[in-house]
Amino acid sequence: MEELEYVQELDMPVNMRAILAKMPYKLRERGFILEKWISNSRVVLQAISEEQRAKDLKKLDLDIDKLPMERALGLQWCVETDAFQFKIKLKQQALTRRGMLSVNSSVYDPLGFLAPVTLQAKLMQQELCKRSCGWDDALPQDILHKWRRWLEELALLSTFSVDRCIKPVGFGAIKNAQLHHFSDASETGYGTVVYIRMINYENIIHVAFLMGKARVTPLKVITIPRLELSAAVLAVKMDAMVKAELNIYLEKTVFWTDSTSVLKYINNEDRRFHTFVANRIATIRNLSEPTQWNHVSTKENPADYVSRGMKVSEFLKTRTWLDGPEFLWKDEEKWPKGVIDVELDVGDKEIKKEAAVNIIGLDTPAPTDQLIAHFSDWRRLKRAVAWYIRLKCVLKKKCRRRKQLDSVIDNNPVVHQMNTRRCQRIINHSKGGSLSLAELQSAENFIIVYCQQQKFQHEIEALSHNSKVSRKSSIYMLDPVLEDEILRVGGRLHRSAMPDEVKHPIILAKEQHISKLILRHFHQVLGHAGRTHTLSTVQKRFWITKGNSAVRKVIGECSICRRYNSRPLMQKMADLPVARILPDHPPFFNTGVDYFGPFEVKRGRTYCKRYGVLFTCLASRAVHLEIAATLNTDSCINALRRFISRRGQVKQLWCDNGTNFVGAERELKESIVNLDQDTIKLFLAQVEINWIFNPPAASHFGGVWERMIRLVRKVLNSVLRQQILDDEGLSTVLCEAEAILNDRPITTLSDDPNDLEPLTPNHLLLLRGKPSLPPGTFKPEDRRWEFCLLKDVLRAETNGIGSIRQPIRTEERRA
Repeated sequence: MEELEYVQELDMPVNMRAILAKMPYKLRERGFILEKWISNSRVVLQAISEEQRAKDLKKLDLDIDKLPMERALGLQWCVETDAFQFKIKLKQQALTRRGMLSVNSSVYDPLGFLAPVTLQAKLMQQELCKRSCGWDDALPQDILHKWRRWLEELALLSTFSVDRCIKPVGFGAIKNAQLHHFSDASETGYGTVVYIRMINYENIIHVAFLMGKARVTPLKVITIPRLELSAAVLAVKMDAMVKAELNIYLEKTVFWTDSTSVLKYINNEDRRFHTFVANRIATIRNLSEPTQWNHVSTKENPADYVSRGMKVSEFLKTRTWLDGPEFLWKDEEKWPKGVIDVELDVGDKEIKKEAAVNIIGLDTPAPTDQLIAHFSDWRRLKRAVAWYIRLKCVLKKKCRRRKQLDSVIDNNPVVHQMNTRRCQRIINHSKGGSLSLAELQSAENFIIVYCQQQKFQHEIEALSHNSKVSRKSSIYMLDPVLEDEILRVGGRLHRSAMPDEVKHPIILAKEQHISKLILRHFHQVLGHAGRTHTLSTVQKRFWITKGNSAVRKVIGECSICRRYNSRPLMQKMADLPVARILPDHPPFFNTGVDYFGPFEVKRGRTYCKRYGVLFTCLASRAVHLEIAATLNTDSCINALRRFISRRGQVKQLWCDNGTNFVGAERELKESIVNLDQDTIKLFLAQVEINWIFNPPAASHFGGVWERMIRLVRKVLNSVLRQQILDDEGLSTVLCEAEAILNDRPITTLSDDPNDLEPLTPNHLLLLRGKPSLPPGTFKPEDRRWEFCLLKDVLRAETNGIGSIRQPIRTEERRA
């Protein structure tokens, strides 16, 4: 009878035996055969044939024998008592971190019945991670001692059992069911536990364990309030999962925590938190409501077991873990209702600091200012304002016309309709046609008057009352005057014959938008002229304060000027060659050579050409000058022989490519092609000189000697002044030019009078400095020199090229 009553409580019909007897046959007809049946109800087992029962039940007398122990999903199920039991058989594993993980994973506990016990093993593994122990390293002694003790106590779990059914036998139908979640955290771990509280129709209360979860704290140090908040997040997630799995009508869930900080965070409505807390509060608020959260003391919180862990011996003694706290077995009026202040503390570190912003006022731009700022072209702005002024006049006419019609019409719809159409024709007629010059001028005056009133209001009021402008005004020095409501530059040019716009230009401020439009307009009209040209044209009508900087800014923002007047890209030069930066060789060890000229000299009664040959040391920058009679190969070799004989052996000789001497005359460029470079190379090879040519069309490779040629020309131009010399005079002048260049400083001059004299190439060549004498000093007895000068002057005057060859002065002729 008790078994039949139990079947009825499960909402099953009384004739259960017949239904269960027919079930296997119905399934067999569909081709789906179920066998190995087992149940904790003997009535159900007797309704199933012996062949379809489980193996251990086939030879069992259901009236006398006890039901066996079965295994369900890794758990031991005692069919007789309908309870889960744990019979843990551990395999022998190595005493390493890998062996610990294997043993801990073998304890199958999906619902978290043993969560307080398994937390101890997880904490040991975390400690090994902190110490950076390898997977196969031997365990430290302290961890090994704790591990062995935990394994010994694990065998005691064979006496632990949990009822499989959450509703006891004979409890009856459920009137009310409610989930209760408890969460807690500590320095070692955090977790949550779920209980279901059921009330039947006789108001009997029963609390059953549903699920538990324990986690170790992260290796990164986290504050206790944050860990408590993480435990609360775990509780709301488990609540959503349990509700989806249970097929029972549940009332609103109740959450319990012993952390006042979590309750303050959840109930907060006006403060903002840092990212960690804000994200978790958002999760809690999405899955629950602040009214569902209550406070419980630590002693009554069963989640304290999963946050700190328990030994097996202590775990078996306590019943709070499975049965829940005592107050859940009582009526709701007897639950703990501690009054908690949910106001956040001012000094809480999780609250974001709020930046205090004081707003005094917000000025909305006037519609006219918005209209002016909308346009970026002066002409378009004037046309737009002109159209608005015309529209204004049309609207005024329309208003006057309507007043006239209202005074004439007396409730006559025909007359009213006729006059309305006439007004419409007047408006349409006034809108037609293009803008006239007078309208554009009126629009310009309107814009100028409005902008001046915005910027120079005090000055206009003073001048309108025949007062003087204040000395503190920015336009006081312009002596402003007011003409036709427009502020203009004063001054003392009233009686001049210039146009009035030029004498008294309109005053505008640099900061105003129309100043920028006017400057940009005149800059474009003048073909993108420069700053001075643009500003001078603008000042014929408008005087813009600080005009130089204003027009400079406008030209700087002009895209066309920036495109065509921008500075070209300068290529970064390569590193200097080794011959230029190694000073450990004697002078002229690495030498650059180049030709320059030609020079016209007097030879008897004829004139002939001579060429200068410049040799420069690449390291010391010393200069040696020679004269080449012609541009043939023999003359080039002779100049090289003379240079080597005076300055010593040369190892490397650098020069331009024969077809690209920079700075030489056209004749020199054409004649240098005829040089027999093979003969010159053969001569240089005999004297052990390496001749190096620069690449063609790369004049910058020879900048070291091109610069020297420029200095030589500068000295010769200041000495000769287009005078014609003979061979001896030219040789003398070149030697003096060489002495001048070799006496130039090649180091930075010092401002200290106690420092030594600067270093010159002569210090490296002569071991001393050489003062340069005034060049070009000749005695009066030198009749050839005077003859050459007079000859040169006469020929210049005859050919009419006095601008090129300067005639000598009268004092020089008398001398």
